[in-house]
Amino acid sequence: MSPEIWQVTWFTAWVALVSTALILPPGVALAWALARYRWPGKTFVETLVALPLVIPPVATGLLLLKVLGRRGFVGRWIEETLGIEIVFTWKAVVIATAVMSFPLLVRTARVAFEAVSPRVEQVARTLGAGPWRVFWTITLPLARRGVIAGAVFAFARALGEFGATIMVAGFIPGKTGTLSLSIYHEVQLGRDAEALSLLGISVALAFGAVWVSEYLARRTPA
Repeated sequence: MSPEIWQVTWFTAWVALVSTALILPPGVALAWALARYRWPGKTFVETLVALPLVIPPVATGLLLLKVLGRRGFVGRWIEETLGIEIVFTWKAVVIATAVMSFPLLVRTARVAFEAVSPRVEQVARTLGAGPWRVFWTITLPLARRGVIAGAVFAFARALGEFGATIMVAGFIPGKTGTLSLSIYHEVQLGRDAEALSLLGISVALAFGAVWVSEYLARRTPA
C-alpha cells in the first residue's frame, strides 16, 4: 500500500473519530431529552435534527459553506475574533462529517433511552437520588449499548461522507482528502486501480463499524 493511501486512510479514520467525539456529548444529551421529556418546540427540534438525513448532502454542505465561509456570519466572526479559518481546511471536514452523522447518533441513542423503564428511574428517585445521579447510575448504564451502537454508527457514516464535505472543504491532497473524496478524484483522473484500492479500504472500515453497531444495538440491555 502506497504512503498516499495510508495517509488518506488514517486521515479519514482520524476525522471520523474526532467528529464522533465532538457530537457524542450533545447527541446523548439531546437523545435523552427527546426520549424523556415533552417541551415546547420538541417537534421542531426533531425535524431539524433529521434534516441532514432527508435533504441532499450537497445542500447541507452549501448551507455550511454559507454559514462558515468568510462572508458567513459565523465564519467571519471566528476569523476576525480568533483568527481561525474553517472552510477548505481539515476543520471543515470534521464539521461536515459531524453534522451528517449527528442524526444517526441521536436516533439510535434515543431508542436506547426509550427502552429503559421509567419505573426503574422512579424507584431510584424515591430512594433520594437526584436527576443527574439517576441518569449517570441508572439510565445511561442501562442504555449504554444503544448509545455505543449509535456512536459507532455515526463513526461509520463519517467514514463515507462525501457531498457535504466536498462543498465545504473541497479536495486538497494531504489536507482535506478523505477516502470518499479521494475515490472520486482518482476516478476523475482515470486511475481505476487506485480508486479500487481506496474503495476496498472504505468498504472494509464501513463494514466493520456497521457490524459492531448492529451487534451492540441488537443485544438486550444488561
